[in-house]
Amino acid sequence: MVSFLFTHFSLSNLSTIGETPISVTHFFIACALIIIFLYYCFSFSGVYLVDFTCYHPADSLRVPFSHFVEHFTTSNVFDKESLDFQEKVLEKSGIGDESCIPLNLHEMQPDVSLKRSREETEEVLCTIVKDLLSKHKINPKSIDILVTNCSLFCPTPSISSMIINKFGFRSNIKSINLSGMGCSAGILSISLVKDLLKVHKNSLALVLSMEAISSNGYTGSTKSMLISNTVFRMGGAAILLSNRQQDKHIAKYKLKHLVRTHMGYDDQAYSSVFQQQDKDGNVGVSISRSLLPVAARALRINISQLGPHVLPYSEQLKYLWSVVCKKSKTYVPNFKKAFEHFCIHAGGRAIIDAVEENLKLSKEDGEASRMTLYRFGNTSSSSYWYELCYLEAKGKVKKGDRVWQIAFGSGFKVNSAVWKCVSNLDPKERNAWSDRIHLYPVDN
Repeated sequence: MVSFLFTHFSLSNLSTIGETPISVTHFFIACALIIIFLYYCFSFSGVYLVDFTCYHPADSLRVPFSHFVEHFTTSNVFDKESLDFQEKVLEKSGIGDESCIPLNLHEMQPDVSLKRSREETEEVLCTIVKDLLSKHKINPKSIDILVTNCSLFCPTPSISSMIINKFGFRSNIKSINLSGMGCSAGILSISLVKDLLKVHKNSLALVLSMEAISSNGYTGSTKSMLISNTVFRMGGAAILLSNRQQDKHIAKYKLKHLVRTHMGYDDQAYSSVFQQQDKDGNVGVSISRSLLPVAARALRINISQLGPHVLPYSEQLKYLWSVVCKKSKTYVPNFKKAFEHFCIHAGGRAIIDAVEENLKLSKEDGEASRMTLYRFGNTSSSSYWYELCYLEAKGKVKKGDRVWQIAFGSGFKVNSAVWKCVSNLDPKERNAWSDRIHLYPVDN
């Protein structure tokens, strides 16, 4: 086609439009302009994280250890063995006295109705959406894409519809609600938005991640299902993403890599975190003893796919050499050469310990995760955003730094997101940690 056009517009055979001749120079200028136009139309400049905010519960919603034990005891729901087990799990959980639960769970006879779950969801999500949009003076009608995720609470109309109704988003917004995706759904939502932004140019996207715990307590006696009663707490995050040219200069981070690993084909992995009924018909989420080995196996697969994209060649060669030589212990790459910061899902102390051990990380590398678990508990899919909040409030994230978010979830899934800081961040900027960041870290 190009050769035909060149021949058609050659010097020896000038075409004319009316009386005006078109030279070869004009032709090449026109082609260059067309190429530039097509480049900007069809090229994908990437996903930018403009800003994010995490829900900060009121101090009146705090649930200290003694409060938890008192409520379990006076509820007359659990036998002594179940009470002792939950108290033991609480002691080892790594969660402090500042974590919070919804107002209805503070009542001596908790109201676990659908209405109270809606109220919790509205309280968390509407607060953070309002904070984020007002901070950047964004009209709700300018949001092009909305993705919400909440694993266990799935009302009709959906949570995304709830937000559209509360804020008056426009009628042609592309909205998606994810459920049943577990604690890794936050990064899964980012992955979905990334794909949507490849198709929809010049768009602004809002991701909302939370887990509603108001009506998801377990009242039976199966130990594997009692664990979830002790670790989950109130929280949520709102993340504003964009591929618009004007947002590149104000964005905090750019998404560099996103790798998803799903182990659902394996029966042991599939059933390691499982919502089910016990022998008495009580519904709860069972967390099996196989969870840690399953998570370790899934993480190895995930980093084997992520590693070639982020690790320097020297580390990759050391790893390959240990495999080729069939050494008794395969070399673990030094991921500190690829990342300055690590945000490990605060699912529990054992999860954080296992990741640190498997990746040869120091306690300082896991500080953000441990402190998030201590102060906010396991907030499910929003936990790694609380961790990034912690790092920012501490003034640790500098322009050019790379952050690795590692999420684990039922299914079983491991998702990784790599962000590069593209802005000079102000540690004094208010976030969920600002009120008492000076008190952390604590011994935990």
